[in-house]
Amino acid sequence: MMNKEIDIPKILYEICEDDGVYEDGIDLIDSGLLDSYAFIELFSILEDYGIDIQPTRIDRTQLRTIKGIENLVDEYLRNHE
Repeated sequence: MMNKEIDIPKILYEICEDDGVYEDGIDLIDSGLLDSYAFIELFSILEDYGIDIQPTRIDRTQLRTIKGIENLVDEYLRNHE
């Protein structure tokens, strides 16, 4: 159900500037691709799309994979239609 306008892999690539974000099943946190600065950038970009996810209200493990981030965005969109 992912909103087609929001391309999470592309956003992550733009933030991290590393092709590693496209690796299937990569753990974005353990790999070091998503650090504190990258998290801030990610949430800021999502806000530009009208998606206001509060980092303190989610389980950080949901941010480990692209699929997890896409699920967070989908959940937000379902709850704010």
